[in-house]
Amino acid sequence: MPMNGEAVLENVRRYRAIASLYRQTAAFRPRQSCSLLGEAMEWERRAVAELEAYFSVRDHAAERLPLPPAHYYAPARWEAFAAA
Repeated sequence: MPMNGEAVLENVRRYRAIASLYRQTAAFRPRQSCSLLGEAMEWERRAVAELEAYFSVRDHAAERLPLPPAHYYAPARWEAFAAA
């Protein structure tokens, strides 16, 4: 099942919000701060893993696409130099 970029970003936003709540709670509960900060780190790890998985799949799919011929890019490049 392909990953939707918007859904991935929404998951990342949620994971980081949860991590932030754990960090805030740790600031007000010093006796539990170690375990709360550990939970925050776990949610941050999940956010990073979600992003890495999305970009890995996206990049892998892009590698399988055929490249356009070289002359496809040449006119735009020369037009940019001529305009300068």
